[in-house]
Formats: sequence, structure tokens, C-alpha cells
Amino acid sequence: MTTTSTTNSTNSQSYYDSLIGGSSSASSSSSSSSSGASSASNAYNTFITLLTSQLQHQDPLNPTNTDTFTQELIQLSGVEQQLDTNQTLSSMNTDLSTITQANGLGYVGKTVTASGATSPIQSGTAQWDYTLNSTASTVALTVTDSSGNTVYTTTGNAASGEHSFSWNGTTSSGSTVTTGDFTLSVVATDGSGNAVTTTTNMVGQVTGVDTSGGSTQLLVGDIDVPIANVTAIN
Repeated sequence: MTTTSTTNSTNSQSYYDSLIGGSSSASSSSSSSSSGASSASNAYNTFITLLTSQLQHQDPLNPTNTDTFTQELIQLSGVEQQLDTNQTLSSMNTDLSTITQANGLGYVGKTVTASGATSPIQSGTAQWDYTLNSTASTVALTVTDSSGNTVYTTTGNAASGEHSFSWNGTTSSGSTVTTGDFTLSVVATDGSGNAVTTTTNMVGQVTGVDTSGGSTQLLVGDIDVPIANVTAIN
């Protein structure tokens, strides 16, 4: 009987170790959390059956110490709980993504202001906001196309604070562009010739939402704008 009890104990320990190893591996992958939880549950039931059988056939003169098995059951139960938690978090992540996408759809048709200096021509106009941290003596505004070529230059408002600038697509050479993405560069200097700090934001109408990259991007024309970059909705 003693030999039988020792053998069962060894088998139980070995089987438990294999289950814990398999369950831990499953918990490391979110894609297999559901199957991992099911496997751990089956392992838990099988281990209890094995332990019960061992206790029924133990040597009365050398009874099995159940303390070790109690700890093993607690650990296995902990693995089950961890897998269930992973599965719940995965479900919550999916729900949050759906909510974020729904929020993005609420922007469609709205005009937004967002960090960035590149705006598309929409309805014949490209728009920006720019801010001067202090009063300037001169402010030069330069519009470049997607290839970096200068298409328009003018002067801007030199007062400290926020200003708006709209370009109707007419280039310095007199031609007119009706489509494309254009970047505004603002260079400001004070009366001593020192540079004045400026900030430029793009302005445009949201025409769609893109979630293919795993995060929600607003489409302003064909420009991707992260929702986090939006500073105002008009």
C-alpha cells in the first residue's frame, strides 16, 4: 500500500506540474485565453479526481500529507482566475475600441482644429490657425505643396495671440489649385531680429474615420488626424 500511495503522489505531482505549465502558457497569450480557461477548468476537475482517488487508496499507517495538495489546488485555482481575468480584459478592450470608433463617427461632417501644419483644400480653401507667443515685427507665411515646393507667400498678423489664415488655392504665379494637401510655415521675428515662437494648427472638415491601424483616426480629406490631436470642434 505504501508503494501505491507514493506512486500516486508522484503521479499527482507530475500531472499537476504539467497542468500548471500548460495553463501558464495559455495565460500568456490573449488570443488563446478562452481555450486556456477551459483547459484549466478541465485540469482542475481532473486533478481533484486524481487526488480523491489517491486519498481513497492511501496507506492508513502512512497517510498522505494533504498540505501540499491544498497549496497546489490553490495555485491551480489562481491560474483559472487569471485566465478569466485576461478574457474579461480582452472583452473590455474590444468594447472600448467599439466605443472609440463610435465617438469618431460623431466627428464626421464637423470642422476640427488639430495640431499639425498640413491642411487639405476643401471647397476651394485650405485653412490654418497660428499663434504667436509674443508680438512680432514681421510675420512671413509660406504655403508649400506635398513635394515641398513653395506655391504661395504672404505676410501675417504680427500681434501676439491666435490668428486664422485661409488660402483660396491661388498660387503666387496666378494659377489655381483645387485639390491637394498643403503645409503652412510661419516665421516671425521681433524688432531686434529675434525669432518669435509660433504654433500652427490645421483646420478642416472631417470626412471619415479610419480604425484599420488599431486606433481611431479622423480623416480630414486624405489626412489622418488622431482624435487626441484635436483641440477644437467648430
